[in-house]
Amino acid sequence: MTDRTADLAAMTTAEKASLTSGADFWTTKAVATADVPSIMLTDGPHGLRKQSGDSDHLGLNDSVPATCFPPAAALASTFDPALAERVGAAIGVEAAIENVGVVLGPGTNLKRSPLCGRNFEYMSEDPILSGAMGAGLVTGIQSQGVGSSLKHFAANNQEDDRMRVSADIDPRPLRELYLRGFERVVKAAQPWTVMCSYNKINGVYASQDHWLLTEVLRDDWGFEGLVVSDWGAVADRVAALTAGLDLEMPAGDGRTDAQIVAAIAEGQLEESVLDTAASRVVDLVRKTQARPAVEGPLDGDAHHALAREAAGRSIVLLKNDGGILPLAPDASVAVVGEFARTPRFQGGGSSHINPTRLDSALDALGAVDGLTVGFAPGFAFDGSDADALRAEAVRLAGAHDVVVVFLGLPDTEESEGFDRTHIDLPTVQLELLDALLEANPNVVVVLSNGAVVALPFADRVPAVVETWLLGQAGGTATVDVLTGAVNPSGRLAETIPHRLEDTPAFGSFPGSFGHVRYGEGMFVGYRWYDQRRMDVTFPFGHGLSYTTFAYGSPTVTVAPSGDLTVTVPVTNTGDRDGREVVQVYVAPLTSAVERAPRELKAFANVEIAAGASQDVTVTVPREDLAYWDIRVDRWVVEGGTYRVDVAASSRDVRGSATVEVSGDEVSMPLTHSSSVGELVAHPVVGPMVLAHLSGMQEMAEGAAEAGLMADDGMMKLMASFPIGRLAGFPGMGVTHEQVDALIEAANAG
Repeated sequence: MTDRTADLAAMTTAEKASLTSGADFWTTKAVATADVPSIMLTDGPHGLRKQSGDSDHLGLNDSVPATCFPPAAALASTFDPALAERVGAAIGVEAAIENVGVVLGPGTNLKRSPLCGRNFEYMSEDPILSGAMGAGLVTGIQSQGVGSSLKHFAANNQEDDRMRVSADIDPRPLRELYLRGFERVVKAAQPWTVMCSYNKINGVYASQDHWLLTEVLRDDWGFEGLVVSDWGAVADRVAALTAGLDLEMPAGDGRTDAQIVAAIAEGQLEESVLDTAASRVVDLVRKTQARPAVEGPLDGDAHHALAREAAGRSIVLLKNDGGILPLAPDASVAVVGEFARTPRFQGGGSSHINPTRLDSALDALGAVDGLTVGFAPGFAFDGSDADALRAEAVRLAGAHDVVVVFLGLPDTEESEGFDRTHIDLPTVQLELLDALLEANPNVVVVLSNGAVVALPFADRVPAVVETWLLGQAGGTATVDVLTGAVNPSGRLAETIPHRLEDTPAFGSFPGSFGHVRYGEGMFVGYRWYDQRRMDVTFPFGHGLSYTTFAYGSPTVTVAPSGDLTVTVPVTNTGDRDGREVVQVYVAPLTSAVERAPRELKAFANVEIAAGASQDVTVTVPREDLAYWDIRVDRWVVEGGTYRVDVAASSRDVRGSATVEVSGDEVSMPLTHSSSVGELVAHPVVGPMVLAHLSGMQEMAEGAAEAGLMADDGMMKLMASFPIGRLAGFPGMGVTHEQVDALIEAANAG
């Protein structure tokens, strides 16, 4: 008898059912007769949010102090999974000290639209980047004997009507984009739990979608852990259990447990289904019990230092004309903007961390030796006294060498629970910036925002610094970059468009009457802009440094496994040590399906000393070259020539190479509806057909009337002609019997 079987053997059906729902808002139920204790699950994902004292029924009580690391929108801009792993390990340590079993994070949902109110919790518009960073966080958290909960599975791309809306997505974008990041995390890091999302996918609630939770997650990807619901996501407990959802959270009144017991008693549910779910809960509990006891206190200084490092690495230098940054050591600086004094360091909602301390950029700038610093708020978060505050800021700007103005989105603009309706900065801030530029052209804009904002002033200011939301050490980290103590190395994990109207989901977000159609299909984020050759403010992957990097010619080889090995020499041609993010984009030269001009397939974050060179090697797994073939419902690698672009952004290609890739065989049975093109491409009968068509072509060229087969254009037209309609068609010379024989011969082998 296995340990799992022994645990269940001591339980009644009611006790097993009780294990599959919460005891209260944050904890699971205990079963004393089987020595199964209760464990706690608490919010992440960028820090620990454990309620102090007893849990309240809504989970709204104050939480214990914890290190607030940069949220996902910022951390993903590091393009550094190893750094994410270090952050995850620190979160795991804090969770272990507080005896927390599972941290609810990371969030890996794709950024379909910049309007999603929860984008600050998500990584990127690209699934490869999202998956790599998510795997780093999961690996780090779980290295401390604490579980992670990969969320929100799946297609949770908006807050509007999030508890009911159906995300209607075609199979290819669903597999290649919206599920691919989750797949990468599951296969690379095996999170202890996966959290299902609130929404429906193609009409079925994620919490009761057998295809999603069992066929894809477990059968296809090999997930070994427990599936937990988002809090309140279960509409039908018995259907959810049957589909593969193991744990309903939070606590109910026992009603859904009773439904499970009744369904088993009435023969509507096999008890083995309950046994499977209950055993997964027990497995999770046993994993948390295996962690050695961890004693505090927390090393707050060390974790704050890591938060500062991660924040500094997350900052993206978007523009730096004339080398206005870093600030001169003896600069006279006018600091403008309430965000400098009152930092916005995280988003609103369930992920809100109670930080152990909080740095402000204003305090950090004031502590830099040699700088002369003046401050004016310029605006108030509530919009009051705008004229007077603006006038004070303009006077200050005119009296200093450089103006560093902190602009951004207030808490009321983005949070869990609602979506944005625009991507604009507040009007009062834009008017302030206009006035400052008139007083002093040397303006550095520092942005604080959880999702992209339009930057209509980008061509009018010398420097723009995107800091996202940086966590509790963001103030000092920002000053580290402004002064050059840290050389910026962040890269955009999402495109910054000119207008909301340019974005892929515009016109189909957030949907209506319970449905949102993902009409942009395969073209999300940079794929959309690149396919349309659309101008953007700053492209995906973009980010500047205080040094420069030169790339040599890339080489590409194919390993026996089919993986691509890409090597490129990179030289730091400046006078400062720095980091470069080498990005590898791949695309077949021709394809049978719609594809973006290039797609990110691998990247490397490398540190190179001033004047030094380094050969950077990355691997593109063969499986990442595949597309989802809707004809056979599986991944297929197309054979042929692929272009490999080594780049500093999706729009800054530094070198290219081509490589031949062997394809996967896809054998489709021929029918009367199959096309001439498919017939010609068939390995068995194709050569026979080509010989026949060549003979007809020669006859047509010698005839007075050339007929159907006289030119290449007509040949191309016939490629899509159904073979069942060839018989009797004038000029073809094909009988019904010949068509039947070809189909039989093709399908025989």
